[in-house]
Amino acid sequence: MSNEFRELLKKVGGGQHTKKDLTRNEAAIATHMMLMQEATPAQIGAFLIAHRIKRPTGIELAGMLDTYEKLGVTLQPLPNSDSTVTVFGLPYDGRSRTAPIIPITALLLSAAGVPVLLHGGDTMPTKYGVPLVEIWQGLGLDFTQLSAPQVQSLLEQTGFAFIYTPKHFPLACGLIPYRDQIGKRPPLATLELLWSPYRGKTHIVVGYVHPPTEAMARIALTQRGETHFTFVKGLEGSCDLRLSQTTIVAASQPDSPEGFEYLKLNPHHYNFAAKDIPLESTTQLLSQLEEVLEGKPTPMFQAALWNGGFYLWRCGVCPDMATGIQQAEALLVGGKVKAQRDAIASNMK
Repeated sequence: MSNEFRELLKKVGGGQHTKKDLTRNEAAIATHMMLMQEATPAQIGAFLIAHRIKRPTGIELAGMLDTYEKLGVTLQPLPNSDSTVTVFGLPYDGRSRTAPIIPITALLLSAAGVPVLLHGGDTMPTKYGVPLVEIWQGLGLDFTQLSAPQVQSLLEQTGFAFIYTPKHFPLACGLIPYRDQIGKRPPLATLELLWSPYRGKTHIVVGYVHPPTEAMARIALTQRGETHFTFVKGLEGSCDLRLSQTTIVAASQPDSPEGFEYLKLNPHHYNFAAKDIPLESTTQLLSQLEEVLEGKPTPMFQAALWNGGFYLWRCGVCPDMATGIQQAEALLVGGKVKAQRDAIASNMK
């Protein structure tokens, strides 16, 4: 049993009146001891549930990210040091109700010259939804066998990469069974939304559900010197904008006193209001995504334009949303997004 970890556990698990927040360094130590299995299984499980009940702070998340940076895989800066890589943070436990649009968005951005990096693993608790890696495999992009140098090369050659955590960050995957055993998402689930496995300049895009998460995330990233971010209250906690209602976004804005601003993206204003696309099955989803890559005018194509237009604008490719939507349509209908998918597949052989 680790006495040091026990003292950290006592702080977060002290009860309503005696609980204490960890310092950044203490949070980093606790995360290190859990990842390295230096704490006992009982201690790890107790810490994860106690920390969830207490609620993590932005300072604690910053410390936990410090350890992720030290122990996890890290890609090196692109040859063009001025390049900013957009890193999407999505729930690792996948999607279960609505169809993910992010594969199209990511391919579209990279086709437009915006380097994109995503990360994730296999089907996992607590949702056990469709994981992103499975969707990529269905689209002909199998990232599960790539070595770290191959991922680095892929990002450099195509402006697109996906980090498969079971291969490249197995220490983090060692804590996955606890999620099933405690039956709740621990703060680690928030941590993986904020983690950037890239050492150069980044634009971190985070999906979230609960408003307190957005505030904690801003503090955590600010503590770590990350000033370029976009937090999206998207579908199922993802980065996908809604067609059915206004999506709230917190976007970094260096010129504002707070350092960020809230955006309210209303699909009605751009004639995109519709029902969100349901996730019926993985097979149907892959067929729908292929139709979008073919430029066919389906309901999902509309969702792709709505999302693509926003991110092209937010990533600085286009001066406004309307222009971004036009550019997204041109890239899809013109076949450039599909060609980007094929180019990525060719570079993976």
